[in-house]
Amino acid sequence: MEDNYSTIAGDTAAGPKAPKDPITRRNGFYVLFETGIEATARAEGKPSQEIYLEGSYLTDKARYIGGVTDEHMLELLRSWSGFRKLVHSIGVAVKVKNMQSEVSFLLQNWGKTNKYITGSSLRIPCPGDGTEVILKLEDFVWSADDEAPGKFAFEFNHPGELATASIIFYLNDGYSVPELTAETPVHFGSDEYREMIAKSLMHSGNNRRLKSAIDKAVRGEEVTIAYIGGSITQGAGAKPIHTECYAYQSYLGFKEQFGKDGGENIHFVKAGVGGTPSELGVIRYDRDILREGSVEPDIVIVEFAVNDEGDETKGNCYESLCLKILSADNRPAVILLFSVFVNDWNLQERLSPVGLRYNLPMVSVKDAVSEQFKLTKAEGNIISKRQFFYDIYHPTNDGHRVMADCLTYLFSETNKAEMDSSDISLDQPPVIGNDYTGIRLLDRITPMDAAKIDIGGFTELDTELQMVEMDANPYGTAEFPHNWMHSASSGPAGFKLTITSRILILIFKDSGSPEFGKANIYVDGGLVITADPHENSWTHCNPVILYQNESSREHTIEVSMAPGDEYKCFTILGFGYC
Repeated sequence: MEDNYSTIAGDTAAGPKAPKDPITRRNGFYVLFETGIEATARAEGKPSQEIYLEGSYLTDKARYIGGVTDEHMLELLRSWSGFRKLVHSIGVAVKVKNMQSEVSFLLQNWGKTNKYITGSSLRIPCPGDGTEVILKLEDFVWSADDEAPGKFAFEFNHPGELATASIIFYLNDGYSVPELTAETPVHFGSDEYREMIAKSLMHSGNNRRLKSAIDKAVRGEEVTIAYIGGSITQGAGAKPIHTECYAYQSYLGFKEQFGKDGGENIHFVKAGVGGTPSELGVIRYDRDILREGSVEPDIVIVEFAVNDEGDETKGNCYESLCLKILSADNRPAVILLFSVFVNDWNLQERLSPVGLRYNLPMVSVKDAVSEQFKLTKAEGNIISKRQFFYDIYHPTNDGHRVMADCLTYLFSETNKAEMDSSDISLDQPPVIGNDYTGIRLLDRITPMDAAKIDIGGFTELDTELQMVEMDANPYGTAEFPHNWMHSASSGPAGFKLTITSRILILIFKDSGSPEFGKANIYVDGGLVITADPHENSWTHCNPVILYQNESSREHTIEVSMAPGDEYKCFTILGFGYC
């Protein structure tokens, strides 16, 4: 390209003699709009913010962030051939917090032959000052094996680095969408905002336990507030994840309202694990919240309203978890928090009967925000979906603040009220089930009197595990590090567990790596399930029930690699047993 810039002695900032005519900007839509991103440490490669596009992820971004309503255009985004018909070029703009940071943008396609290997990958450096880089698709050579857009990533040199990013798809001739209009900032202090937050108080419940914890805090006694849930509790979408998440922000709100001496008497425990239901939460509660008896929380917020679609027990584990917490000798308060997805979906209708049965405080983010999402700004919209949601599942910093404010509103209203004269009653039949209240974790370090184990070829220790930011830590902690792993060189011998129990849940590792393969799980000689670590294709913890009986008896469980996958990896993260 010819440069029309002159250099004047002593003035290197001079402009062009004859500026070129502007190139007409193509019509397009955003799939990321001025969104906070954070570099997360990865087992392989540079620290990055990854944005997956498979399934409905990309079409939902186009619909809810870009405002695309044309179903034909949305369908084109599902394949790489369709993507090329629709998209002319991609604009990427990154504004880093630290101008010394270096950041690259990655586009990776999934391949037809091998999903994660044979598709094209394009990586380009980005200026950190917000200057837009345009990737004109016809300027690059793409693989004939490209099947569909797989993921975007922003790669940094160091974990924890922060930036703001936008991605826009510019369209080929013949396609158009309405132009994205800027939105006014959320007026968090307004009367309208406070009215919206008040709608979140779904059920005040019996306040005796929560008010007792507040009174302890006001007296200057030690109070611990704990959070257990899925990725939203982990902090997904918040940047930085450990301080802008709803859990930490509502903890700060509690400290500000009730703490003594700067809130030093208020303690924070957070144990959210992305992509996991209460089926796993009830197993890890003793380890991740109680820290094997070293922590006694006074308040526990339970947030599984958008994770429990995958709960095989359809609420039994959720109710069991609530009862497990409520039954502790120190009588902690339990608050049920119902978060929401971008399509206004959650499971509060299934799970709220648990709160009603035990008269627990319940906070619904859905009740607060969903109705006003339908309004325009002129009609009274307070926060839009684009402002609330980071993606179709997780809140932005603004969304996390809304969630935190919903909880602090409950704290404030409880503080104003008279204390209930009596405690809640646990001496009543469960509304869904209580079969899992006594469940415990069995892993490599559990004393062997709990079970008899022959590890066979599962001799290795898997260290490439799901990492979660616990408590207020910015770094990840490995989930289920005391595991049993079969590697490519482990040989054919299977894993054998003999245990006397009523219930047994297997926890195994999901993975996107082609090095991992399927395993057959047998109970008392009969095949129960073929566990596929690629069912979800990302590194996380997957619980599955192997059996649930009325009474305990001895069972033998065998795990062996499936035919054809004998020379692949499979990781048993642990078991939950009653």
